[in-house]
Amino acid sequence: MKIIDAHMHFWDLEQNYLPWLCDPRPLENFRYGDYSALRRNYMPEDYRKDAEGFDVVGGVFVETEWDPSDPLGEISWVKGVAMRHGLPSVAVGQAFLDRVDAPGILAAYGADPFVKGIRHKPRAAPRPDAVEAGARGSMGDPVWRQGYRHLGRNGLSFDLQTPWWHLGEARALADDFGDTVIILNHTGLPADRSPEGISAWRSALRLLAGAPNVRIKISGIGIPGQDWLVEANREVVLTAIEIFGTGRAMFASNFPVDSLVARYRDIFNGFDVITSDLTGDERDDLFWRTASRTYGVAV
Repeated sequence: MKIIDAHMHFWDLEQNYLPWLCDPRPLENFRYGDYSALRRNYMPEDYRKDAEGFDVVGGVFVETEWDPSDPLGEISWVKGVAMRHGLPSVAVGQAFLDRVDAPGILAAYGADPFVKGIRHKPRAAPRPDAVEAGARGSMGDPVWRQGYRHLGRNGLSFDLQTPWWHLGEARALADDFGDTVIILNHTGLPADRSPEGISAWRSALRLLAGAPNVRIKISGIGIPGQDWLVEANREVVLTAIEIFGTGRAMFASNFPVDSLVARYRDIFNGFDVITSDLTGDERDDLFWRTASRTYGVAV
């Protein structure tokens, strides 16, 4: 099974400034807990070692929370990486949609065929009952939405990383800006695996999937302190596929971040086992074809 990895990261901490990895004080409440193991360079040669034995034919680089004062610098750097190493195939850049420089940044990305979209993590509430409609920096913030408007004008997609309790706002965004494709990152972050948590996540996913311009990355579903097991993740994977269909779903490693909770082979062998009853065409969608279509990765 060939793979287009729909979500990968590279960084060189000796050359570049990524605050969350370079600053002495770590982020609070990082979803996988202690991430000190990530404070090292991670380049395509490291990725290929992790992915040894798998036929990775392309990959989508997603912004790494690079120095926020220089979003375009990350794209310049990663294009050089791609030229030297053959990975990544395309990139999703950093932008801050509620900043005054957003229109110029997005115009620059739109003029660069290597850049297919952007990611800006909107402000999120810590739990479902704390959601505040229209909060500053959220998907409902008029200033944030004004910046979002420039994505469609520049032919860019939007990688959305947010917990499932904000997917109602995401649906409104998808409806209001139908010319912009939204790619939900990390399966909507179903961290609560209780029956109640899974039920609420499933309902939110169904709401979002009702918009035809939304895709989903099945990734980032590791559980801190536990091995990545088929038994633990089968329901999440199959639910996402059932709701979105294989034509709008894609698999991704989220490496090296998910190396905190799993080996590369655990993740992709797990995806293989979980989808073993699907047709060859459906599996092609999930492992490479949806990513190819969504991000314009030639195979």
